[in-house]
Amino acid sequence: MKINLSGHHVEVTDTVKEHVNEKFAKLATHFPTLIGLDIIIAKEHGEFDVEISTKYEGGRISAKGNNAVMYPAISMAAKKLDAALKHRKGLLKADLHQKPNVTTPEIAHEIVQGMDLS
Repeated sequence: MKINLSGHHVEVTDTVKEHVNEKFAKLATHFPTLIGLDIIIAKEHGEFDVEISTKYEGGRISAKGNNAVMYPAISMAAKKLDAALKHRKGLLKADLHQKPNVTTPEIAHEIVQGMDLS
């Protein structure tokens, strides 16, 4: 999985890259069709805002996290993205299954009508 990491008013160091790769390694195993992530880490008004966006199975999914410290903000965004991907995967799996049709056979209905119940 390719991770595009960029910073806005934040220097993206090797330790930040390692932390991001560590956080999103599990996503690559759970969602093998996930090709890439776009992650933007920004610092505004003393808070870190992390925005993650990706395409998964034809749908655009994004998640945001913010905190006064960068690493918890990344963790929060990763947790939200994981939940959104699981939701999308569940929707796709639910569409594959056909709903059972509950109908009474016409023959049984005709037999009940023809019976003398008195």
